[in-house]
Amino acid sequence: MKRLPVFLAALATAAPAFAQSVAPSGEVPHIVSRGGHHALIVDGAPFLMLGAQVNNSSNAASALPAVWPMLDRIHANTVEVPIAWQQVEPVEGTFDFTFLQTLLDQARAHDKRLVLLWFGAYKNTGPGYAPDWVKQDNRRFPRMKTRDGKDHGVFSPNARATLEADKRAFIRFITYLRDHDRQNTTILVQVENETGSYANPRDFGPQAQRLFIGPVPAALGKRGTWSQAYGAQADRAFNSWYTAAYCNALAVAGKAIKPLPMYANAALADPFKVPNPKDVANGGPQQDVLDIWKAAAPALDFEAPDIYDRKSADVFAFLDGYKRPDNALAVPEIGNAAEYARFFWAAIGRGAIGFSPFGMDATGYYNYPLGAKRLDDATLDAFAVPYKLFAGMQRDWAKIAFEHPTWGTAKGDDGAPQSTTLGNWTITASYGEWQLGRRTDTWIQSVPPPWASEPVGGAVVAQVAPDQYLVAGDHIRIEFTPGNGAPKNAFVLRVEEGRLVKGAFVVDRLWNGDQTDHGLNFIDQPTLLRVTVGHYE
Repeated sequence: MKRLPVFLAALATAAPAFAQSVAPSGEVPHIVSRGGHHALIVDGAPFLMLGAQVNNSSNAASALPAVWPMLDRIHANTVEVPIAWQQVEPVEGTFDFTFLQTLLDQARAHDKRLVLLWFGAYKNTGPGYAPDWVKQDNRRFPRMKTRDGKDHGVFSPNARATLEADKRAFIRFITYLRDHDRQNTTILVQVENETGSYANPRDFGPQAQRLFIGPVPAALGKRGTWSQAYGAQADRAFNSWYTAAYCNALAVAGKAIKPLPMYANAALADPFKVPNPKDVANGGPQQDVLDIWKAAAPALDFEAPDIYDRKSADVFAFLDGYKRPDNALAVPEIGNAAEYARFFWAAIGRGAIGFSPFGMDATGYYNYPLGAKRLDDATLDAFAVPYKLFAGMQRDWAKIAFEHPTWGTAKGDDGAPQSTTLGNWTITASYGEWQLGRRTDTWIQSVPPPWASEPVGGAVVAQVAPDQYLVAGDHIRIEFTPGNGAPKNAFVLRVEEGRLVKGAFVVDRLWNGDQTDHGLNFIDQPTLLRVTVGHYE
């Protein structure tokens, strides 16, 4: 019997968790988790979301022609689009899903999947996308009260009438998807958007106050009142519980109709400090209150970070904070400036099920300084280059990331090398090198490349067998060195460039000599390599 290459043999002998076919199966998309790894299952197989989110006000049929060419330009397979409560229920009890149907039709015509963002009572903590009849009736749909009894701009999560009205509209929205999206073009639903409240840690109205001085819910595993259980963070913990419970109620109701995976997104705070309640969206799913959200909102499949922080250490901390055995990592929103693109590698290498820069349409709106000043070719290429590589293997990579150890890194602000250990080998990433030679060499002129000082570069590595790895990246050097557990006389045996096709690695050419003497060097065009290690007696 002909022996399979090591990588193919590993796949062939692995438990057949998923069918290789990715034809539409009628199976509703869902999240699976195993051993701390997560996968988004679409059409019966793992799916890596190469996403792009449109600008908030691009949720209109007239804006869609400015969306599809942008998605193709960056090789995205998924688009995230708001569905606003004010849009679908402009008059109480009267629903209009015309835009949603147009979006479904056009997404199918352009071969794109959808992540639909429910902008209900919360959008960036505010009520801007709620219907006028809701915003104008403060008695029925009350705002939060501040500590001194004044109205705050955010709806109270403790108001039953607001929840019931929001939930009723959400149910009609999900019902429409059940009846008109049997193809499962929609693969995820975001419940609300960046919930919480700035400058006011919680609702101080009479109803909320009665709850606050009562015992904390048993699901939190604590005893006493909120102040007794959480001390100085009691207000924020209280608002986190009730905001999460609000979102959970929508998710429970929606999933009873069509059990699509649902998540909540977070406006973030400094990951290295206890947030000041005045400087954070109190009540939102920031990483330090994820345990509260998990207890209060079990119907949500995951919570996710919206990343607009340009400090690399902060971004790595956000990714690590949301990468949990009980939480699938996804980056549904990140700045669209070119420097953010390198974090794609760091996210995917941590097992992220998706990644999506914000504001990716040609409507002429730019949210600088959060994002790019302009979506010029250089900015678009920063995202398009890695997306193009993964577009051809997104299902294969999603399966690998679910079943095997992976590592991802990106250039830090200090440009320092980074390393990890996978199996018996140490893998080191360095930046600012040409493809040949080292900065310390004296036999050849050492001149920094043009990108040496730029915020570019990253890579992913997957260990697919004990002696085999897959590697991809751009503007980075990757080197393999034997670790403590490696056999004597261990070395890199073979480096192959190729492609993943239906689970198989297809070799295009061998790397050797100049291509491997100074590490594995990825410049402006990402390449997929298979690295086989070995030893001699």
